[in-house]
Amino acid sequence: MTEKLKQTLRDSKKARWTTLVVVAILMFAGYFFTDVMSPLKPMLEAEMGWTSSDYGFFTSAYGWFNVFLLLLIVGGIILDKMGVRFTGVMAAAIMVVGASIKYWAISTIFDADDKIFDISAQVVYAALGFAIFAVGVEIAGITVSKVIVKWFKGYEMAMAMGFEMAIARLGTALALASPVPLYTLFDNSISAPLAFGLVLLVIGLISFLAFNVMDKKLDKSVVDSGAEKEEEDNFKISDLGLILKNKGFWLIAFLCVLFYSSVFPFLKYAADLMVNKYGVDPGTAGLIPSLLPFGTLFLTPFFGNLYDRKGKGATIMIIGSAMLIGVHTLFSIPFLDHWLIAVALVLVLGVAFSLVPAAMWPSVPKIIPEKQLGSAFSLIFWIQNWGLMGVPYLIGVVLDKYCITGSVTLDGLTRNTYDYTLPMMIFTGFGILAIFVALALKAEDKKKGYGLELPNMKQD
Repeated sequence: MTEKLKQTLRDSKKARWTTLVVVAILMFAGYFFTDVMSPLKPMLEAEMGWTSSDYGFFTSAYGWFNVFLLLLIVGGIILDKMGVRFTGVMAAAIMVVGASIKYWAISTIFDADDKIFDISAQVVYAALGFAIFAVGVEIAGITVSKVIVKWFKGYEMAMAMGFEMAIARLGTALALASPVPLYTLFDNSISAPLAFGLVLLVIGLISFLAFNVMDKKLDKSVVDSGAEKEEEDNFKISDLGLILKNKGFWLIAFLCVLFYSSVFPFLKYAADLMVNKYGVDPGTAGLIPSLLPFGTLFLTPFFGNLYDRKGKGATIMIIGSAMLIGVHTLFSIPFLDHWLIAVALVLVLGVAFSLVPAAMWPSVPKIIPEKQLGSAFSLIFWIQNWGLMGVPYLIGVVLDKYCITGSVTLDGLTRNTYDYTLPMMIFTGFGILAIFVALALKAEDKKKGYGLELPNMKQD
């Protein structure tokens, strides 16, 4: 009976996994809205007069406020000072506001002469909304990561992180597969998929409010059990210095920005790649890249469970980075242009996309003390945002300057055609750098004894 009294809500497998699903709904909605415009690039060019540089400018807005105004770092500090409940609701509300502005910009007809700093006003306003939304979704990401550490520490933490990422990436899959059908269903309305995404974000906000009720019950169960409650408000600004002095932190951060710069910006252009290199119809081009997140639904939790029980986290990250190089190298070879090859490469990329994050994120709590986790995650995400901001814009400029091969008219709409060889070589370069960083992280783990090669679960 005494042992039973010492149990807290997190010791209930049903309670902690239910909590995980509830918070993952918000990330599902966030990931959907992040990539909902990707399959619509040809329509933006043909109907609204956007160029690839405009599209690159718009997608680069994801990092504007997070990077230059340091709002993601501020969000991490707020998370460590105010806790997961306040920060999560704040992040969800910011996402809804930013998404609303983006929807307004895309659904409004602007005069062709309406420009801001010589850029289409519509592009600028859509980018502004996307930038605001990005602050919310990135803070939500670090908040959910800390939620999982709080609820799963000592249990299936890597598997839980993998499962949450899998649910979130279903949002990415839906964002790649559904916008064109929604566009067609609603009389060729580019704003229709955005409206759907906005509704999902409101549902995500409501789900996080439900999580707050569950998290309060957890804190009460901790007090009732007589266990010592984790202090979420002990963070000091000086702790940032301790984080920044940690070499392991920097290696994880660099691996993160290099790896995700090879994947997320690629997905922004993947549908266009399918049209231009593999001859896939624009109406169905998003279906092939949408296969990538579906693979992660099963593989990320699988690899996370492997890390929980067997360890080898650093080794898993090295293998995933090596696979990334192979995939993008093959994407860059011009004569490998059959659509079945594209399907195979996307599936392999999905394996790599499962391997690295499944080991990378659960490794952060082994390197950084728990009271500093919010700020550590925010700093990693901040560094990652340099890539998520700069790489899409770089690819857009490269396409416009060096890769236009002509134009094509389909259903009365004219768009440019592109050779994607050079952009895919750029993505390959990021993969090569990632594997060197992963090797350095494994060496640092051996030197400092972080335990990245050890299991996460309690050993009996």
